[in-house]
Amino acid sequence: MARENVVLYENLRTPSYTPFYLAEIEGLYEAEGLDVELRLAPAPALTPEGLVEGRADVAFGGPMRVMMHHDAAHRAGRTSPLVCFAQVVARDPFILVGRTPNPAFRFEDLVGPRVAVAVDVPTPWMTLFDDLDRAGIDPASLDRTPDAPMADNAAAFERGEIDVVQVFEPYADRLLSSGAGHVWHRFSRRGNVAFTSFYTTRRFSEERRETCTALVRAIAAALLRIHEAPAEAIAERVGPAFFPDLPAGALARIVAASRAARLWPRTPALPAAAYVRLKAALLAGGLISYDVPYALAVDADLSSADGPPAGEA
Repeated sequence: MARENVVLYENLRTPSYTPFYLAEIEGLYEAEGLDVELRLAPAPALTPEGLVEGRADVAFGGPMRVMMHHDAAHRAGRTSPLVCFAQVVARDPFILVGRTPNPAFRFEDLVGPRVAVAVDVPTPWMTLFDDLDRAGIDPASLDRTPDAPMADNAAAFERGEIDVVQVFEPYADRLLSSGAGHVWHRFSRRGNVAFTSFYTTRRFSEERRETCTALVRAIAAALLRIHEAPAEAIAERVGPAFFPDLPAGALARIVAASRAARLWPRTPALPAAAYVRLKAALLAGGLISYDVPYALAVDADLSSADGPPAGEA
């Protein structure tokens, strides 16, 4: 029986996306009758238009991008065709790494030190902005270093030019394992914020419903394996193909730490409360001005899609 062809856009390469990589390596897409071609988007900001213009069928990345697209369309008097489905990274994977230990971290501790904010994508600063605002701290009071990519910020931290840096993996593990830094705060403590999902055009989700449902079943199986398999085994499977320059031990540590932080949910359901929590941060930080309704931006029925894997009754 012929498999359904799907071009899947990868927003960017990061260990927090391990469930997607595991689904490919373990043949979970194929088990659902899909022939998935994974393509790296030219840039995260170009992923939504790649879907709209037909260069890809489905993408994975932040619902933030979908909300931004709806916001821009709303301001132009149009309706965005994009819709999210299936939560895959539930919590914020970013980490604050400081030069000295700070086990009793409070957001007030960020006022004074030289702080480098992650600006490779918008969400990290938006959620930090919201955290500061909720703690009664003016985000403008931070001594922010000039904006730079996370790789450059991590290197500047190692040179002693930055006191606190906001990064995701594998930068955090490198700083921690070398002894250069200490965890001040894991943003995963904020709880479920629907950090990463699939998204596509509503037309694709309606016309190729079973294809999307198969993607959800495949990622649901990957999430189960993420929680059940040893971290070392996951690193051994995913590392050579997706992180060839990252030592297996480092990737295993990252997988274990990500599980402990509850980054990955046990099911792909995308709850309204998580979506609203993320949206609140984007509104507070001014990234969007339109209060994008959950029903407009999320296909809830598709997000809870389940059922037996292909070939099983």
